[in-house]
Amino acid sequence: MIFSTSAVKILFWISVGMVLYTYAGYPLLLFVFASLQQAFADLRFALRGGQRRQRWSGEVPPFVSIVFSAYNEEAVIEAKMRNCGVLDYPVERLEILVGCDGCSDRTAELARSVNLPNARIFEYSERSGKLDVLNRVMQQARGDIVVFSDANTLFDPGAVRSLLRRFSDPLVGCVCGELRLTPLDVGQKNESFYWRYEVFLKFLESRLNLLLGANGGIYAIRRELFLPLPKHAIIDDFLIAMQVHAAGYRVVYDPEAVAYEEASHAVQDEFRRRVRIGAGNFHAIRYTARLLSPTAGGIAFSFWSHKIFRWLVPFALPTAFLCALILARQPFYAVCSELGVALLAMALAGYHLELRKDLRSLFSIPYYFVSMNLALMLGFIRFLSGSQGSVWQRSARGKQPL
Repeated sequence: MIFSTSAVKILFWISVGMVLYTYAGYPLLLFVFASLQQAFADLRFALRGGQRRQRWSGEVPPFVSIVFSAYNEEAVIEAKMRNCGVLDYPVERLEILVGCDGCSDRTAELARSVNLPNARIFEYSERSGKLDVLNRVMQQARGDIVVFSDANTLFDPGAVRSLLRRFSDPLVGCVCGELRLTPLDVGQKNESFYWRYEVFLKFLESRLNLLLGANGGIYAIRRELFLPLPKHAIIDDFLIAMQVHAAGYRVVYDPEAVAYEEASHAVQDEFRRRVRIGAGNFHAIRYTARLLSPTAGGIAFSFWSHKIFRWLVPFALPTAFLCALILARQPFYAVCSELGVALLAMALAGYHLELRKDLRSLFSIPYYFVSMNLALMLGFIRFLSGSQGSVWQRSARGKQPL
């Protein structure tokens, strides 16, 4: 044998340990630390009293810019603009900036047809990608606070006020809202299960000042903290939030700042989206690597635990499986290899049921777990090959009600 049995066992347990720590150990640590912190906060409140709910401290509400990029969004842009028009926020203290990224349809025309007095539509003749559009539009933003969104994301009427109250803390530089997916069919409930798991982690990380990224559909920053996004970057929300961390400000999560977005129409569309995000995650490391250093403080702990180790799971899983096959003469490792085969079989069954829009929870969760990690692996390959550009083909949109 090329490797000794002991070396294969060590590699097996390192791989399994990484998977278990990422999906179970890290959330458990967060829960324990956050519970202790909350207990101490409750004790301080009981002894000292005071106001626990944060409010904007100024007499005049801050001027707010809502910024988003749109590419061929004629199916949803009117609903988005009307949604911006009914937000519970003073119109004179709010502007809506829409960057049309080389649209070949009626996106800009329909956006203007809503006739919002505080909206400005910027048309760019050539498509350059979302991040480049954000860089351009941000040069026109006048708001003290900038709220980023997507063309297919609809805000709860009180979402902007909920985001703003957290900025009463001068150390808060970015506030992430809660994006709720509205599944189009039962076959997408498995994604909702994983989404709730991620929301739970965000809640705990925010409480401990360890929150990393934001939900692209609804998050806000102080305008002075925005730095032009790198030309060839792929994802904006993670990079912008990490820029805020690097500047010494906090990134927090507010579950009461709610927005809604439809899940992808097709399994293939959702998988392509995950591959692109995976490539963007690996690409972003070059701009955020300094936050992996222990000198970055607690944020390095969450960066390694929630991101880096998570991104390595697609490689740890097949490594553990191959090691189990090599060691299969021993009963324990034989069982582990059989479990690996069973996981793949259940994932394949879940995939076929998903295509038929038929949900079986026993199969859908293994399918989502395997497909998510496969997408990360393919994203890594695209990152290495440089084949994932900053401009991509968005998923088809269902027309939203006006």
